[in-house]
Amino acid sequence: MAGVGFIAAPALFATLARSDAGRAASRLFAVEAMVGLALGALLLIATMQRARLDAEAGRGSRFSTDMVLALVALFCVVAGHYGLQPMIESARGPSSTGPSFAALHGASTVVFGVRFLVVAALAGRLTAAPVTMAAAKISSG
Repeated sequence: MAGVGFIAAPALFATLARSDAGRAASRLFAVEAMVGLALGALLLIATMQRARLDAEAGRGSRFSTDMVLALVALFCVVAGHYGLQPMIESARGPSSTGPSFAALHGASTVVFGVRFLVVAALAGRLTAAPVTMAAAKISSG
């Protein structure tokens, strides 16, 4: 995700004609969205399973923060790729009505940034060492 958004797309615009770079970046983001949907769905299933097991063990509810983060990331993929991207394509045309290309591109960039932050937070949460009762007692004194 970071490689496409922060490295590949800017490199395309730095080296290719604007129209060619736009087409190539659009294709990269489309592939990245499909991968994001697939991995996001798997991650949501995994977080749901983990929350269910935690709830059955009496360590929480069936609804977890990790599930919310996975859902927000999936929402951002859908909103960006299926909501904003078609509007961006139509805004490029000469008879475009509605929000400008720049406004839609800005909104798409914000959605991508939010998704990046949410995925980073989720990755941090899922890779952190679990807090055990013994460790919690030691740290609380």
